[in-house]
Amino acid sequence: MRYFPAEFEPQSFVQLIFPHPQSDWAPYLEEARGVFVNIANAVAQYQPCLIICDDVDVVKSYFTDHTDLIFVPYQTDDTWARDCSALSVIDEDEDEALLLDFTFTGWGGKFDASRDDAMSSAISKAYGAPMQKIDLILEGGGVESNGNGSLLTTAECLLNLNRNPHMNKAKTETMLKKEFGVEQILWLNHGYLAGDDTDSHIDTLARFIDIDTIMYVKCDDKEDEHYEALKKMEEELKALRDIEGEPFELIPLPMCSPVFYDEERLPATYANFLIINDAVLLPVYNDIHDAQAIAICEKAFHGRDIIPIDCSVLIRQHGSLHCVTMQFPEEVSLRID
Repeated sequence: MRYFPAEFEPQSFVQLIFPHPQSDWAPYLEEARGVFVNIANAVAQYQPCLIICDDVDVVKSYFTDHTDLIFVPYQTDDTWARDCSALSVIDEDEDEALLLDFTFTGWGGKFDASRDDAMSSAISKAYGAPMQKIDLILEGGGVESNGNGSLLTTAECLLNLNRNPHMNKAKTETMLKKEFGVEQILWLNHGYLAGDDTDSHIDTLARFIDIDTIMYVKCDDKEDEHYEALKKMEEELKALRDIEGEPFELIPLPMCSPVFYDEERLPATYANFLIINDAVLLPVYNDIHDAQAIAICEKAFHGRDIIPIDCSVLIRQHGSLHCVTMQFPEEVSLRID
C-alpha cells in the first residue's frame, strides 16, 4: 500500500527553481529573483531549501547566508516547481519513500516544457529515495492530500482533454487511487481564477490544512466575475465528506481585490500558501485584504508562524507562492556531496 503525505506533515526540505534569463521572467528578472530569495530565506529559517539553478555561482551571490541552502545545477524552461517536480508517496510495504515522476506538458501543451519534464530524473541522485516514472500527465498543483485517504482536485484540470484525453473520470480515479494509495477522490466542478492558465489547479482555490479542515477562497462581491463560480464551489465543499462520512470544517479566505498587469486580470489568491515545518508562507499582494488573510491564518494554523511574502511579481506570470515550491516529506532525505 502507498500513503500520500499531506503538506502539513513533517518535511525534509523544500525545492524551488531560481528564475533565469531564458525564462519568462526575463522582462523583470531582478524583481522576480528578489521574491525567490525571500521565499528561500524564509524556508531556510525552518528547514533546508534545495534551489535548482542554471548558474550556481551567480545564484549563490544573491544570498548573504548559505545555511540550509543547497544549490543544484540544471537548466529548466521555467520555474514552476510545484508542477514539474516529483510527488512523494510512502511505500508502506517497503517502508520507504517513493518519488512519482509524472509527465509535465506545460499545462496541457500551452508552453514548452521538455526540460521541466526531464528535470526530476536528471537530478534524481540528489534525492534519498527511488523514483518511478508514471505514464500520466499530472501537476502537483492539481492535487491536495489530507493524509487520511482523501485527495481533493478539480474536474476542470484533471479531466481536461488537454491532459489525458484517453482517460475518462472512472479511469482517472482508478489511477489516482493506485498511485497515491488514497481511498477517495473528491471532485470540485466549480471554481476558477481569471488569469490562471493551469485550468483551475486546486492549490489556487481550496487547501487541506489538517485532516478534516479545508481553507478556501470565498468571494463576497456580487459584482466580481468569480462570485457565482466560487459560491457554487463553496456549496460543493459543504457537501464533501471524509472517509468516515463526516463533513469537513471549512475556513474561508477573502478574495483579493482585482489586480491587473498589461490590462490582464491576474490570479491573486491567498489559498496559494506553503505549509512548512512550524510555519506557513502566505502570499500577499499589497491588497486591502492582506491583513484579514494573515489574521485568519494566524488563528487557523495553530503553533505555526505566519510569514507574509509579497508575491505581486509572481502573479504577473499567473502563479504564486505555492506554485513555485515543492515540499518533500521527512522520509525523503537529500543526497548532496
